[in-house]
Amino acid sequence: MLGSTHGTLTTDFRARVEACGETPRTAVHSTAAPSAEDAVALDVSGRPLHADVPDLDRFFRPESVAVIGASDTEGRPNTGITRQLLAWAQRVGARIHPVHPTRATVFGLPCHASVADLPEQVDLAVLLVGDPLPVIEELAEAKVKFAVAFASGFAETGDVGAAAQARLTAAVERSGLRLLGPNTNLNAFEAFRDDLDGPAIALITQSGHQGRPVYTLQELGIRLSHWAPTGNEADLETSDFISYFAERPEVGAIACYVEGLKDGRSFLLAADRAARNGVPVVAVKVGRTETGARMAASHTGKLTGADTVVDAAMRQFGVIRVDGLDELQDTAALLARARRPLADGVVVYSISGGTGAHFSDLATEAGLSLPTLTQAKQDELHQWIPEYLNVANPVDNGGHPVGDWRGRKIIDAILADPSVGVLICPITGPFPPMSDKLAQDLVDAAETSDKLICVIWGSPVGTEEAYRTTLLGSSRVATFRTFGNCITAVRAYLGHHRFTASYRSPFDEAPRTPSPSYRKAQALMRPGQQLSEHAAKQLLRAYGIRVPREQLVTSAAAAVRAAGLVGYPVVMKASGPQLGHKTELGLVKIGLTSASQIRDAYRELTDIARYENVPLDGILVCQMVERGVEMVVGVTRDDLFGPTVTVGLGGVLVEVLRDAAVRVPPFGEDQARAMLTELRGHPLLEGVRGAPPADVDALVEVVLRVQRMAMELGDVLSELDINPLMVLPRGQGAVALDALAICR
Repeated sequence: MLGSTHGTLTTDFRARVEACGETPRTAVHSTAAPSAEDAVALDVSGRPLHADVPDLDRFFRPESVAVIGASDTEGRPNTGITRQLLAWAQRVGARIHPVHPTRATVFGLPCHASVADLPEQVDLAVLLVGDPLPVIEELAEAKVKFAVAFASGFAETGDVGAAAQARLTAAVERSGLRLLGPNTNLNAFEAFRDDLDGPAIALITQSGHQGRPVYTLQELGIRLSHWAPTGNEADLETSDFISYFAERPEVGAIACYVEGLKDGRSFLLAADRAARNGVPVVAVKVGRTETGARMAASHTGKLTGADTVVDAAMRQFGVIRVDGLDELQDTAALLARARRPLADGVVVYSISGGTGAHFSDLATEAGLSLPTLTQAKQDELHQWIPEYLNVANPVDNGGHPVGDWRGRKIIDAILADPSVGVLICPITGPFPPMSDKLAQDLVDAAETSDKLICVIWGSPVGTEEAYRTTLLGSSRVATFRTFGNCITAVRAYLGHHRFTASYRSPFDEAPRTPSPSYRKAQALMRPGQQLSEHAAKQLLRAYGIRVPREQLVTSAAAAVRAAGLVGYPVVMKASGPQLGHKTELGLVKIGLTSASQIRDAYRELTDIARYENVPLDGILVCQMVERGVEMVVGVTRDDLFGPTVTVGLGGVLVEVLRDAAVRVPPFGEDQARAMLTELRGHPLLEGVRGAPPADVDALVEVVLRVQRMAMELGDVLSELDINPLMVLPRGQGAVALDALAICR
């Protein structure tokens, strides 16, 4: 955990970070923030291209607050809430106006009978009533900007509650005010310490209790600035708060506990805004959507579950997904406070060879880079460390050098290496005075270095002076209690800064007008139907995706003529609007080399179709393409994010291997290439066992064309499956050998 020195918070964040040697946040934008003119820009599917950032200043810092249902009768729940709101209002400088129809005063303050009787227009109304719906219209007439509804019994309870929440949402939309809740709590009105300096964590939770570990970071010196308990999100949602916090200069990181996302597009736009501003978003995401439960006809539909899409979308826009609340607090704390890395290299430094080797194995397995120190650097370290000890990385000092002047020399020498961006020192247990001296040397070195120093304090006690005072008292050393949390946080830290350094918002390059391909494709779509393979390939042709030479025929004689034109050997396949996986039905014949084989195949295919009662629009006679890597590229529709694009290893084993990567449009060429490197079978594209490298550029082009199709036809295209897409050797392109398309 990063500690903090206590001091007065300065008001000029930019000046403070510049004085500390930081790059001001606006200087790390890789793309310009959207202008006012772009705020309503729409992509080709009519969806917004930029996040609508709500002005929540008056929510978190209101000048006047109405408490509807206020009470001072001891023993009643509303009394405790009213008391806490009074204390919070005093801290933020807000005027409180109790509202209750039968009380003259509440806690000595004049109480008003109704919203209409309020003496001034208020910024925020807190609703301590069982049914907030009747109050919304009154608040609208009084031009209240924000409201908070604590009441439960809405969407969290089932269909009846969901219907009640829908009515509440509609009333809020008509009113013009913004609502937090229902089913929220008092977390937004917690007391935040004002004696902590440095960039802060802004917290968003759908379950208030799950934010407690992050909130208590303040006791370890980590500053918190806001807490948004979003509850059922009838109006204000997680995405609204991410967008708002990403613009706040005091926010160094956003920590989220998310049970379910309200709207996928809004979430992506909010994550995009945070990425533009270089603000890390760390999230625990639990729960599932309905997508994973439905049956899909296409291969890609079966490959893509809801959580897979959520995970891909978060990674695509730089949201750091962690699994537990302990990881959430440690990772957010590190990202909020640590300076930008000067290098990606990690050095492990310990007083025990076993400890260093153990941690190094775990770190390497997690993908951290542990560079071997140069021979010159190793020779330098051996001035203070015995020759028989390994100092290549991990660095084992043997213990004794940390007890005297040599300890600091070793640390400084490691930090001086230009390949080193992070020094990690696991201290598995207290061993005073050696561990005390080591902790102090690390803290002192951190004060004079621009590089990150992390310590894992492994003692289960946690009351040691070296831990409580020396390490946690430092604002520059990141202190963890477990190896796993340290590795997770450091990996996120290095990954975040790599991501933001090269981030280009895909929304800036998203198409805004339909392509000529769209007009051709529209004529091919059949609402509510599955297209035949022949029609699906016409759809691919419309978007410039290459298909084999082929002809659709309705007689054996025509099939023989078509084979002569296509060129032997050929493939023959049944084509019909109800056919999915033809191979299982025996409706594919390959390697046909003569007219007699063509006639026999035609007769057999049509006989099987009649027996299976499968209507056909004809038989396809296709060019046979043999040499290449079989891939699958497709489109499925996610309930939350809409159209998604999948690429993976294809062929008949696609559902067995389940080796696929997913992205949510829009995305650029860099993300398309990243999808390929995520595949376990990626080496096949590079060429193995004497096979030539595949035409990866052509594969990327197909992925991007399929994405364009998904964006333009998203309202009418339910699923698309190109399997196999045969990726030929480098320079020869890629050919869609089969295709399945289902219209909505």
